[in-house]
Amino acid sequence: MNAHIIGTGSFLPAKVVTNFELAEHMDTSDEWIVSRTGIRQRHIAVGETTAGMALEAAKRALEDAGMQPEELEMILLATVSPDHIVPSAACEVQAMLGAKNAVAIELNAACSGFVFGLNTAQAYVRAGIYKKILVVGVETLSKIVDWSDRSTCILFGDGAGAAVLTADENAGIQDFIQFADGTKGEALLCDAKPLRNLFVQNEQKQEHVRMDGQEVFKFAVRRVSESIDQLLERNSLATQEIGCYILHQANARIIQSVVKHLKEDGEKFPMNVERCGNTSGASVPLLLDELNRAGRLKRGEKVIMSGFGGGLTWGSIYMIW
Repeated sequence: MNAHIIGTGSFLPAKVVTNFELAEHMDTSDEWIVSRTGIRQRHIAVGETTAGMALEAAKRALEDAGMQPEELEMILLATVSPDHIVPSAACEVQAMLGAKNAVAIELNAACSGFVFGLNTAQAYVRAGIYKKILVVGVETLSKIVDWSDRSTCILFGDGAGAAVLTADENAGIQDFIQFADGTKGEALLCDAKPLRNLFVQNEQKQEHVRMDGQEVFKFAVRRVSESIDQLLERNSLATQEIGCYILHQANARIIQSVVKHLKEDGEKFPMNVERCGNTSGASVPLLLDELNRAGRLKRGEKVIMSGFGGGLTWGSIYMIW
């Protein structure tokens, strides 16, 4: 049995921040940001919460799937920006949804989070443990970026996306591949609270995202291309057989480099990074829901998904939609 997506949903904060608005607060410009990233605007939370955005995306995914919350057996939620350490955002969503029969687990794989969540769902379905699973990717990155660092704060946005999966004998996830390289973790780093207790009084660290942009760019282009190549090879697939590639929306130049490597049609690589920015673990499900609701994904179509980000982590999925 395979984990098969039967419903999607998404949510974006109401506040839209353009590059021109950012230029009023820092030394940057629309031309500088667009030429380096492809981003023109992003959604920023001003009252929305991580759990609240996840809840709205989950509701819409369940409605699209025609499923009630009580039917869910598992909730997998990927985020690096929860509202609380305890309870987890996964448990908060379970409570707010009324999904009383679902176990709730939170994952942290940064921008790979939703893809890793789908892979985890596939493992549970293949093992015959659960058959109805909600996977959510959600981020409120605006609260952990350094708004005085123009090289990073311009990149990120907030939002949530979700998918409902059920067991299917034929369609759904056919294969996946995933990796991690903790030795390169400092290329994309965000500190937690330092050790402070009766016996240790460390100085408070800056709890902001810090990134080596060039290192992350090189990593993404190399590893995403490699993982897709490996997935295609071991499933004896030609690139021409793939109807759509849904990649993490980090940077338009990264995606364009993958298109060039695969020698594929750029139209098979839809993007919303121009409108949403990099929403980390939310980016793949946000784009997925957009494509699903626009009717751009056809049942029976072969699809590749790929996520990559902090950890460093990366992975790809081959599925039949």
